[in-house]
Amino acid sequence: MANKTLTVGFKVKAIDENTGEFSGYASVFGVKDSYSDIVMPGAFAKSLAIWAEKDALPAMLWQHKTDEPIGIFTKMQEDEHGLYVEGRLLKDDDPLARRAYAHLKAGSITGMSIGYSDVDYEYDKDKGAFQLKEVKLWEVSLVTFPANEEARINNVKTLLKDGELPKPALVEQCLRDAGFSRTQAKTILSGGYGALRDADSSGDAESIATAIKNLKF
Repeated sequence: MANKTLTVGFKVKAIDENTGEFSGYASVFGVKDSYSDIVMPGAFAKSLAIWAEKDALPAMLWQHKTDEPIGIFTKMQEDEHGLYVEGRLLKDDDPLARRAYAHLKAGSITGMSIGYSDVDYEYDKDKGAFQLKEVKLWEVSLVTFPANEEARINNVKTLLKDGELPKPALVEQCLRDAGFSRTQAKTILSGGYGALRDADSSGDAESIATAIKNLKF
């Protein structure tokens, strides 16, 4: 089960200058992200119940770096809008947490992003997206926003289990990273390499061959 990250522009709503406490939404329902995923209401319910049984909450990290925790979450729950969280930065004890606090206060860091693995999902053809019906939540990070698109893509490129097919959006991005144009990538997805060969009118077989050699998942 691959670990993934999801950033759609979720905002830190408030921060206390004295205690370093903050609140906001780490995820919102019904928003299609850049990888064609949509978190559905109830997606976090089972995972949060499992955390509650352990009397714990997911980690608070800096930029999804597992070796850089910056505080603790004190509350995490679903409501009609999404995944609401409250937490406290350890700004008096951790230099990195002080840095995170300074950025939050200045407004140079305004977003949160979840680290998760998907457990149950289905593809909605009409919306052209995967609806995440259940996810296993591992961590919530404070992240730079707007996020660097290339960095976000690299975070999602995780190894797949034997026999598991990558999602179309990930395949398209890998094709783009390898050197195919957006149109070429979509042509391959819809009709296979043969369709690209037949549709390509530029005759640039060398560049296409180079792109194929660069393909990595």
